[in-house]
Amino acid sequence: LSQGLSVLVGLGLCMTMLGLGCAVELGQLGQQLRRPVGLLLALLGQFVAMPLLAFLLALIFALDEVAAVAVLLCGCCPGGNLSNLMSVLVDGDMNLSIIMTASSTLLALFLMPLCLWIYSRHWINTAVVQLLPLGAVSLTLGSTLLPIGLGVLIRYRHPRAADLLVKISLWSLLVTLVVLFILTGTMLGPDLLAQIPASVYAIAVLMPLAGYALGYGLATVFKMPPHCRRTVSLETGCQNVQLCTAILKLTFSPELIGSMYMFPLLYALFQSAEAGLFVLAYKMYGRDSYKQDTLGEEEDTDISYKKLKEEEVADTSYGTVTTEEHNSIQMEPTQTAL
Repeated sequence: LSQGLSVLVGLGLCMTMLGLGCAVELGQLGQQLRRPVGLLLALLGQFVAMPLLAFLLALIFALDEVAAVAVLLCGCCPGGNLSNLMSVLVDGDMNLSIIMTASSTLLALFLMPLCLWIYSRHWINTAVVQLLPLGAVSLTLGSTLLPIGLGVLIRYRHPRAADLLVKISLWSLLVTLVVLFILTGTMLGPDLLAQIPASVYAIAVLMPLAGYALGYGLATVFKMPPHCRRTVSLETGCQNVQLCTAILKLTFSPELIGSMYMFPLLYALFQSAEAGLFVLAYKMYGRDSYKQDTLGEEEDTDISYKKLKEEEVADTSYGTVTTEEHNSIQMEPTQTAL
Protein backbone atom coordinates (compact mmCIF):
# COMPACT_ATOMS: atom_id res chain seq x y z
CA LEU A 1 0.00 0.00 0.00
CA SER A 2 2.86 2.38 0.78
CA GLN A 3 4.52 1.71 -2.58
CA GLY A 4 1.23 2.15 -4.40
CA LEU A 5 0.72 5.42 -2.55
CA SER A 6 4.13 6.65 -3.69
CA VAL A 7 3.30 5.85 -7.32
CA LEU A 8 -0.08 7.60 -7.02
CA VAL A 9 1.54 10.70 -5.50
CA GLY A 10 4.15 10.84 -8.28
CA LEU A 11 1.61 10.41 -11.08
CA GLY A 12 -0.75 12.95 -9.53
CA LEU A 13 2.03 15.51 -9.26
CA CYS A 14 3.14 14.97 -12.87
CA MET A 15 -0.43 15.30 -14.14
CA THR A 16 -0.94 18.50 -12.16
CA MET A 17 2.26 20.05 -13.49
CA LEU A 18 1.39 18.97 -17.05
CA GLY A 19 -1.98 20.70 -16.74
CA LEU A 20 -0.28 23.81 -15.38
CA GLY A 21 2.06 23.92 -18.37
CA CYS A 22 -0.86 23.46 -20.77
CA ALA A 23 -2.55 26.53 -19.27
CA VAL A 24 0.42 28.81 -19.99
CA GLU A 25 0.52 30.70 -23.28
CA LEU A 26 3.85 32.08 -24.44
CA GLY A 27 2.28 35.37 -25.55
CA GLN A 28 0.76 35.99 -22.13
CA LEU A 29 4.01 34.97 -20.49
CA GLY A 30 5.90 37.58 -22.52
CA GLN A 31 3.42 40.29 -21.55
CA GLN A 32 3.73 39.44 -17.87
CA LEU A 33 7.51 39.49 -18.06
CA ARG A 34 7.42 42.97 -19.58
CA ARG A 35 5.15 44.10 -16.74
CA PRO A 36 6.02 41.62 -13.98
CA VAL A 37 3.31 42.46 -11.43
CA GLY A 38 2.15 38.83 -11.30
CA LEU A 39 5.71 37.62 -10.77
CA LEU A 40 6.23 40.10 -7.93
CA LEU A 41 2.94 39.17 -6.24
CA ALA A 42 3.78 35.46 -6.51
CA LEU A 43 7.17 36.14 -4.93
CA LEU A 44 5.76 38.17 -2.03
CA GLY A 45 2.73 35.97 -1.43
CA GLN A 46 4.23 32.49 -1.73
CA PHE A 47 7.77 32.99 -0.45
CA VAL A 48 7.45 35.88 2.01
CA ALA A 49 3.94 35.93 3.46
CA MET A 50 3.07 32.20 3.57
CA PRO A 51 6.40 30.86 4.96
CA LEU A 52 6.38 33.57 7.64
CA LEU A 53 2.75 32.75 8.46
CA ALA A 54 3.56 29.04 8.78
CA PHE A 55 6.55 29.79 11.01
CA LEU A 56 4.53 32.08 13.30
CA LEU A 57 1.67 29.57 13.61
CA ALA A 58 4.13 26.80 14.48
CA LEU A 59 5.57 29.00 17.24
CA ILE A 60 2.21 30.22 18.56
CA PHE A 61 0.80 26.70 18.83
CA ALA A 62 4.13 25.34 20.18
CA LEU A 63 4.35 22.48 17.69
CA ASP A 64 6.94 19.76 18.03
CA GLU A 65 9.67 19.48 15.42
CA VAL A 66 7.88 16.92 13.21
CA ALA A 67 4.63 18.89 13.03
CA ALA A 68 6.54 22.15 12.56
CA VAL A 69 8.44 20.76 9.56
CA ALA A 70 5.20 19.56 7.95
CA VAL A 71 3.59 22.98 8.46
CA LEU A 72 6.68 24.83 7.20
CA LEU A 73 6.92 22.59 4.15
CA CYS A 74 3.31 23.31 3.24
CA GLY A 75 3.79 27.05 3.83
CA CYS A 76 6.86 27.15 1.58
CA CYS A 77 5.17 25.37 -1.33
CA PRO A 78 4.23 27.28 -4.51
CA GLY A 79 0.68 27.95 -5.59
CA GLY A 80 -1.62 25.12 -6.64
CA ASN A 81 -4.02 24.50 -9.53
CA LEU A 82 -7.06 24.82 -7.29
CA SER A 83 -6.66 28.59 -7.40
CA ASN A 84 -7.03 28.60 -11.20
CA LEU A 85 -10.40 26.86 -10.97
CA MET A 86 -11.60 29.10 -8.14
CA SER A 87 -10.50 32.25 -9.98
CA VAL A 88 -12.84 31.36 -12.83
CA LEU A 89 -15.74 30.95 -10.39
CA VAL A 90 -15.23 34.42 -8.83
CA ASP A 91 -14.77 36.21 -12.18
CA GLY A 92 -11.09 36.76 -11.49
CA ASP A 93 -8.20 37.52 -13.82
CA MET A 94 -7.42 34.09 -15.28
CA ASN A 95 -4.21 35.21 -16.98
CA LEU A 96 -2.90 36.64 -13.71
CA SER A 97 -3.85 33.44 -11.86
CA ILE A 98 -2.02 31.17 -14.30
CA ILE A 99 1.07 33.36 -14.43
CA MET A 100 1.25 33.54 -10.62
CA THR A 101 0.94 29.75 -10.30
CA ALA A 102 3.53 29.06 -13.00
CA SER A 103 6.03 31.67 -11.79
CA SER A 104 5.77 30.57 -8.15
CA THR A 105 6.41 26.97 -9.24
CA LEU A 106 9.56 28.01 -11.10
CA LEU A 107 10.73 30.27 -8.26
CA ALA A 108 10.21 27.40 -5.80
CA LEU A 109 13.15 25.56 -7.34
CA PHE A 110 15.47 28.02 -5.58
CA LEU A 111 13.38 29.78 -2.94
CA MET A 112 11.60 26.83 -1.34
CA PRO A 113 14.80 25.14 -0.04
CA LEU A 114 16.07 28.57 1.05
CA CYS A 115 12.87 29.31 3.02
CA LEU A 116 12.96 25.85 4.62
CA TRP A 117 16.59 26.36 5.64
CA ILE A 118 15.87 29.82 7.13
CA TYR A 119 12.73 29.00 9.09
CA SER A 120 13.81 25.58 10.35
CA ARG A 121 16.71 27.11 12.34
CA HIS A 122 14.48 27.26 15.42
CA TRP A 123 14.33 23.45 15.46
CA ILE A 124 17.88 22.86 14.18
CA ASN A 125 18.91 20.62 17.09
CA THR A 126 16.20 18.07 16.37
CA ALA A 127 16.69 14.93 14.30
CA VAL A 128 13.99 15.64 11.74
CA VAL A 129 15.49 19.04 10.86
CA GLN A 130 19.06 17.72 10.75
CA LEU A 131 17.80 15.06 8.32
CA LEU A 132 15.77 17.59 6.30
CA PRO A 133 16.67 16.58 2.73
CA LEU A 134 16.98 19.95 1.00
CA GLY A 135 18.74 18.27 -1.91
CA ALA A 136 15.85 15.83 -2.35
CA VAL A 137 13.41 18.74 -2.14
CA SER A 138 15.28 20.52 -4.95
CA LEU A 139 15.37 17.28 -6.98
CA THR A 140 11.61 16.81 -6.59
CA LEU A 141 11.02 20.41 -7.63
CA GLY A 142 13.35 20.03 -10.60
CA SER A 143 11.48 16.94 -11.77
CA THR A 144 8.32 19.05 -12.10
CA LEU A 145 9.93 21.24 -14.76
CA LEU A 146 9.75 18.47 -17.38
CA PRO A 147 5.93 18.07 -17.37
CA ILE A 148 5.52 21.87 -17.20
CA GLY A 149 7.74 22.32 -20.27
CA LEU A 150 5.92 19.52 -22.06
CA GLY A 151 2.60 21.21 -21.29
CA VAL A 152 3.82 24.56 -22.67
CA LEU A 153 4.93 22.78 -25.86
CA ILE A 154 1.55 21.07 -26.22
CA ARG A 155 -0.20 24.44 -25.78
CA TYR A 156 1.99 25.93 -28.50
CA ARG A 157 1.55 23.07 -30.98
CA HIS A 158 -1.91 21.68 -30.16
CA PRO A 159 -4.16 24.20 -28.32
CA ARG A 160 -7.25 21.97 -28.36
CA ALA A 161 -5.38 19.06 -26.81
CA ALA A 162 -3.98 21.46 -24.19
CA ASP A 163 -7.48 22.61 -23.22
CA LEU A 164 -8.53 18.99 -22.76
CA LEU A 165 -5.46 18.21 -20.64
CA VAL A 166 -6.16 21.22 -18.40
CA LYS A 167 -9.64 19.87 -17.65
CA ILE A 168 -8.26 16.37 -17.05
CA SER A 169 -5.62 17.71 -14.66
CA LEU A 170 -8.22 19.59 -12.60
CA TRP A 171 -10.35 16.46 -12.26
CA SER A 172 -7.30 14.34 -11.47
CA LEU A 173 -6.42 16.84 -8.73
CA LEU A 174 -9.75 16.27 -6.99
CA VAL A 175 -9.70 12.50 -7.49
CA THR A 176 -6.09 12.18 -6.29
CA LEU A 177 -6.78 14.12 -3.10
CA VAL A 178 -9.81 11.99 -2.26
CA VAL A 179 -7.97 8.72 -2.96
CA LEU A 180 -4.93 9.88 -0.97
CA PHE A 181 -7.10 10.79 1.99
CA ILE A 182 -8.82 7.39 1.97
CA LEU A 183 -5.67 5.32 1.41
CA THR A 184 -3.65 7.26 3.98
CA GLY A 185 -6.39 6.85 6.54
CA THR A 186 -6.44 3.13 5.82
CA MET A 187 -2.66 2.80 6.04
CA LEU A 188 -2.21 4.87 9.19
CA GLY A 189 -5.32 3.63 10.92
CA PRO A 190 -7.82 5.55 13.07
CA ASP A 191 -5.67 5.24 16.19
CA LEU A 192 -2.74 7.05 14.61
CA LEU A 193 -5.03 9.68 13.08
CA ALA A 194 -6.41 10.36 16.54
CA GLN A 195 -2.86 11.15 17.69
CA ILE A 196 -2.75 14.27 15.51
CA PRO A 197 -2.87 17.17 17.99
CA ALA A 198 -5.80 19.55 17.99
CA SER A 199 -3.34 22.40 17.36
CA VAL A 200 -2.45 20.86 13.97
CA TYR A 201 -6.12 20.76 13.01
CA ALA A 202 -6.44 24.39 14.12
CA ILE A 203 -3.48 25.41 11.93
CA ALA A 204 -4.97 23.52 8.95
CA VAL A 205 -8.10 25.65 9.39
CA LEU A 206 -6.45 29.01 10.09
CA MET A 207 -3.52 28.91 7.66
CA PRO A 208 -5.44 28.97 4.34
CA LEU A 209 -7.91 31.50 5.74
CA ALA A 210 -5.07 33.81 6.80
CA GLY A 211 -3.41 33.25 3.40
CA TYR A 212 -6.53 34.42 1.58
CA ALA A 213 -6.67 37.55 3.77
CA LEU A 214 -2.96 38.28 3.26
CA GLY A 215 -3.28 37.92 -0.50
CA TYR A 216 -6.24 40.29 -0.64
CA GLY A 217 -4.40 42.82 1.49
CA LEU A 218 -1.30 42.52 -0.68
CA ALA A 219 -3.33 43.21 -3.83
CA THR A 220 -4.99 46.16 -2.11
CA VAL A 221 -1.58 47.65 -1.34
CA PHE A 222 -0.76 47.43 -5.05
CA LYS A 223 -4.10 49.20 -5.80
CA MET A 224 -5.33 46.43 -8.05
CA PRO A 225 -8.95 46.25 -9.27
CA PRO A 226 -11.43 44.04 -7.34
CA HIS A 227 -11.31 41.06 -9.71
CA CYS A 228 -7.49 40.99 -9.45
CA ARG A 229 -7.68 41.22 -5.65
CA ARG A 230 -9.85 38.12 -5.57
CA THR A 231 -7.38 36.35 -7.83
CA VAL A 232 -4.33 37.23 -5.74
CA SER A 233 -6.20 36.23 -2.58
CA LEU A 234 -6.91 32.73 -3.92
CA GLU A 235 -3.40 32.38 -5.34
CA THR A 236 -1.82 33.17 -1.98
CA GLY A 237 -3.97 30.90 0.16
CA CYS A 238 -4.05 27.88 -2.17
CA GLN A 239 -0.87 25.81 -1.85
CA ASN A 240 0.40 22.98 -4.04
CA VAL A 241 -0.49 20.22 -1.60
CA GLN A 242 0.39 17.53 -4.15
CA LEU A 243 3.98 18.76 -4.11
CA CYS A 244 4.03 18.92 -0.31
CA THR A 245 2.61 15.40 -0.09
CA ALA A 246 5.14 14.10 -2.62
CA ILE A 247 8.07 15.61 -0.71
CA LEU A 248 6.89 14.21 2.62
CA LYS A 249 6.22 10.78 1.10
CA LEU A 250 9.34 10.48 -1.04
CA THR A 251 11.96 12.08 1.23
CA PHE A 252 10.98 11.09 4.79
CA SER A 253 10.56 7.61 6.19
CA PRO A 254 7.09 6.79 7.62
CA GLU A 255 8.66 6.12 11.04
CA LEU A 256 10.09 9.64 11.10
CA ILE A 257 7.20 11.69 9.72
CA GLY A 258 4.38 9.59 11.22
CA SER A 259 0.89 11.02 11.26
CA MET A 260 2.12 14.44 10.08
CA TYR A 261 2.00 13.01 6.58
CA MET A 262 -1.70 13.89 6.86
CA PHE A 263 -1.16 17.64 7.31
CA PRO A 264 -1.07 18.63 3.59
CA LEU A 265 -4.20 16.56 3.04
CA LEU A 266 -5.92 18.34 5.92
CA TYR A 267 -4.75 21.64 4.49
CA ALA A 268 -6.15 20.67 1.08
CA LEU A 269 -9.47 19.80 2.67
CA PHE A 270 -9.83 23.09 4.51
CA GLN A 271 -8.40 25.29 1.74
CA SER A 272 -10.97 23.80 -0.65
CA ALA A 273 -13.82 24.24 1.83
CA GLU A 274 -12.88 27.83 2.64
CA ALA A 275 -12.35 28.71 -1.03
CA GLY A 276 -15.76 27.17 -1.73
CA LEU A 277 -17.32 29.43 0.93
CA PHE A 278 -15.48 32.36 -0.66
CA VAL A 279 -17.02 31.48 -4.05
CA LEU A 280 -20.49 30.99 -2.50
CA ALA A 281 -20.35 34.38 -0.76
CA TYR A 282 -19.30 36.02 -4.01
CA LYS A 283 -22.11 34.37 -5.97
CA MET A 284 -24.66 35.50 -3.36
CA TYR A 285 -23.47 39.03 -2.59
CA GLY A 286 -20.60 40.12 -4.85
CA ARG A 287 -21.81 39.05 -8.29
CA ASP A 288 -24.43 41.83 -8.51
CA SER A 289 -21.91 44.55 -7.74
CA TYR A 290 -19.56 43.05 -10.35
CA LYS A 291 -22.36 43.20 -12.95
CA GLN A 292 -23.21 46.78 -11.94
CA ASP A 293 -19.58 47.80 -12.31
CA THR A 294 -19.44 46.19 -15.75
CA LEU A 295 -22.76 47.78 -16.72
CA GLY A 296 -21.55 51.15 -15.44
CA GLU A 297 -18.47 50.91 -17.62
CA GLU A 298 -20.65 50.10 -20.63
CA GLU A 299 -22.98 53.04 -19.86
CA ASP A 300 -20.03 55.38 -19.53
CA THR A 301 -18.85 54.21 -22.93
CA ASP A 302 -22.32 54.79 -24.44
CA ILE A 303 -22.59 58.26 -22.90
CA SER A 304 -19.17 59.20 -24.21
CA TYR A 305 -20.10 57.93 -27.65
CA LYS A 306 -23.38 59.87 -27.66
CA LYS A 307 -21.62 63.00 -26.48
CA LEU A 308 -19.09 62.62 -29.26
CA LYS A 309 -21.86 62.25 -31.86
CA GLU A 310 -23.63 65.36 -30.53
CA GLU A 311 -20.44 67.33 -30.80
CA GLU A 312 -20.05 66.15 -34.38
CA VAL A 313 -23.60 67.27 -35.20
CA ALA A 314 -22.98 70.63 -33.55
CA ASP A 315 -19.83 71.09 -35.58
CA THR A 316 -21.73 70.38 -38.81
CA SER A 317 -24.53 72.82 -38.02
CA TYR A 318 -22.03 75.50 -37.09
CA GLY A 319 -20.39 75.16 -40.47
CA THR A 320 -23.80 75.48 -42.17
CA VAL A 321 -24.67 78.64 -40.29
CA THR A 322 -21.35 80.11 -41.25
CA THR A 323 -22.04 79.34 -44.90
CA GLU A 324 -25.49 80.91 -44.74
CA GLU A 325 -24.13 84.01 -43.08
CA HIS A 326 -21.49 84.27 -45.77
CA ASN A 327 -24.13 84.09 -48.51
CA SER A 328 -26.26 86.76 -46.86
CA ILE A 329 -23.25 89.03 -46.66
CA GLN A 330 -22.65 88.54 -50.38
CA MET A 331 -26.26 89.39 -51.19
CA GLU A 332 -26.47 92.65 -49.20
CA PRO A 333 -24.29 94.69 -51.60
CA THR A 334 -26.50 93.55 -54.52
CA GLN A 335 -29.67 94.80 -52.81
CA THR A 336 -27.99 98.18 -52.15
CA ALA A 337 -26.97 98.52 -55.79
CA LEU A 338 -30.51 97.96 -56.92
